[in-house]
Amino acid sequence: MPLPLRSMCSTLHVTGPSSRCLLALIIQHNMEQSVGSLQEQALKRKERLKALKNRQLQGRDDEEEEEPERKRKVLSEEAEEKHREIKLRNYTPEDEDLKDRQVPKAKPASVEDKVKDQLEAANPEPIIEEVDLANLAPRKPDWDLKRDVAKKLEKLERRTQRAIAELIRDRLRGSEEELAEAVGAVSVTEGDSD
Repeated sequence: MPLPLRSMCSTLHVTGPSSRCLLALIIQHNMEQSVGSLQEQALKRKERLKALKNRQLQGRDDEEEEEPERKRKVLSEEAEEKHREIKLRNYTPEDEDLKDRQVPKAKPASVEDKVKDQLEAANPEPIIEEVDLANLAPRKPDWDLKRDVAKKLEKLERRTQRAIAELIRDRLRGSEEELAEAVGAVSVTEGDSD
């Protein structure tokens, strides 16, 4: 590998304008060497490609000589397969030799049993015997409102029950006082009568 140009000039102890000329000469020489090496590589590559092509052509020539023999064998086997015994299914021949090759007409298989089995499998047994009318009846349009208000109504119901109980207690207290007054008044009047 060539040395860098500046180091080459320093090793030759060249300075000034002459060093520029020398550098230009060295650069030109290096370029010529690299171009020459590229051309050499291209020539070598071409030679290798030619050799490869020749090898392939020689291989094809050998194969072409063997190929007809293989083709003949394959063609003769195909011809034997093609000329097998003829079976006449839909044709009624007039020649007696060909009548031996006629295939008897096939009778269709009984499909009734298969169809019955499939029909039985297709009819499922009814799962629900009784119909619940409540499940079939459509819901009222305000069912969702009733559902949402139900919790609030439960709370109100509890409060209402408490209020009613409290009112009953108040009345009982009032009646106890009235009863006590009545009892007291009766006892006072009985005491006077004695």
